[in-house]
Amino acid sequence: MSRQPAILFVCLGNICRSPMAEGAMRAELAARGLGWEVDSAGTSDWHIGKAPDPRAIAEAARRGVDIAGLRARQAVPEDFRRFTHVFALDDSNLADLRSIAPADGTAQLGLLLDVVPGHEGQAVADPYYGDEQGFARTWEEVSSAARRLAESL
Repeated sequence: MSRQPAILFVCLGNICRSPMAEGAMRAELAARGLGWEVDSAGTSDWHIGKAPDPRAIAEAARRGVDIAGLRARQAVPEDFRRFTHVFALDDSNLADLRSIAPADGTAQLGLLLDVVPGHEGQAVADPYYGDEQGFARTWEEVSSAARRLAESL
């Protein structure tokens, strides 16, 4: 029997894009009655232990998803053994993840929007330095990816 998917979403600080992706994936799985393991992390240690950006929390809440209880953590080599799939939200974080992936890591590593037809090779929009509209766009992108992942894995 094959292992059920376990997914980790990774951005830089783990306070905007990756917790939104985690929330969108959890909501998609709940709607489908699937109990996969889902988490998020950052490649940097800047925000360890902090809640998501208030604008990310507000956008997720607007979509009926509560991410306020999530706390930032840094990605570690063990994540490549714990999860079946590790998705970076942009190329820079993908490169950083490749540099920490252990030789015995079994997770498939990729760029999140590669799972969304027509968006291959693109980064999830980073809303941190923008306004609420940026957070809405990011939610749309991570939600599309969550739907595709739930359908394809």
